[in-house]
Order: sequence, then structure tokens, then C-alpha cells
Amino acid sequence: MKLWLDDIRYAPSGYTAAGSVDDAKLLIIECERRAEKIEVLDLDYDLGENSHLGGTGLDLLKWLAERGTFYPVEIHSSHPYGVRDMESFIDWNWP
Repeated sequence: MKLWLDDIRYAPSGYTAAGSVDDAKLLIIECERRAEKIEVLDLDYDLGENSHLGGTGLDLLKWLAERGTFYPVEIHSSHPYGVRDMESFIDWNWP
């Protein structure tokens, strides 16, 4: 699975869309349950009106790190501080 986390932008062809962190978590858990490969998580930071459903892209990264599930991550956010914080978190926490 290639996961696209964004509340506004449409997922590119071949990606599974999640509009909130809670949706992304459910998709990841289901993919793991079926023993399917997670190829990449392509994340937005600011999820707008959906942020009450699990937070930001950074919150998803924190959840993944807490679980010890370090999937490949791409960031497509246009939020400058969010991108900086997400990249820093990955640099410090991803193996």
C-alpha cells in the first residue's frame, strides 16, 4: 500500500487516500493485519477541519515511532513549520 494523508488534495494514482490521522491509522493497522507491504506514507502536516480526528501528520509519525513501525515517509505538505518539524522528527527517530 502507498498511503496518501491529506484533507484537501486528491491521492495520486496508485495511492490509498486517508483524510485524517485516525483514518490513516486504521488503514495501516488493516494493511498490517493482512500482512501487506506498506511501500510509503506520503503525508501532509495540516489536516484542517479533520485535525480533530487524530491531529497532524506529525502526530501520525509519533504514533508510528511509539509502535516501532518505521515505514518509508515522504512529505508533500506546504506548511513550512510542519514540514520542518516532521523532517526533524524523522531524522531523530527513524532508523
